[in-house]
Amino acid sequence: MRIGSSIGLIAIGLILALAVNVDLSGIDLTLVGWILAAVGVVGLIASLALARRSRPVVVAREEYPPQHGY
Repeated sequence: MRIGSSIGLIAIGLILALAVNVDLSGIDLTLVGWILAAVGVVGLIASLALARRSRPVVVAREEYPPQHGY
């Protein structure tokens, strides 16, 4: 899950949890909204943690032609 989709899930979840007052039989939209918001927060934290990982740095050697120790 990327940062944008996590923020989207948080937004949709909070809209469902806090702003929608529709009564559906068998579905609690408030609970669904809070679940979506929680999944979005977990995904956002995971995305930020993976983005901040240190990546190995490859150093290019500019030796041409290769030097031999003759």
